[in-house]
Amino acid sequence: MPHLPYTFLGIAIIAEVIGTSALKASLEFTRLIPSLVVIAGYGTAFYFMSLAMRTIPLGITYAIWSGLGIVLITIAGMLIYKQVPDLAAILGMALIVAGVLVIHLFSSTTSQMH
Repeated sequence: MPHLPYTFLGIAIIAEVIGTSALKASLEFTRLIPSLVVIAGYGTAFYFMSLAMRTIPLGITYAIWSGLGIVLITIAGMLIYKQVPDLAAILGMALIVAGVLVIHLFSSTTSQMH
């Protein structure tokens, strides 16, 4: 199944976004439930990211992970914590996403998947 590694990566990204969102709510690991969500989120994220890296090259995996993670964390911050990014932050994130797309669409590195 050629899309399975990207499914694993998608699960990893969502788990990381959940974990990172809970990190703020954990209040420096002083609140039990959010702290457990952080641990579970990151554990799940790294497990599924390792599965994705069986096939997707490390650099590509991390580029997609970080690019989508930044955007989704920003959206979560807006919805959960009312942290609205300014125009410069939005532009910066758009450039990161554009970079990930350039790598994925035009780099021969992505064709080296085993």
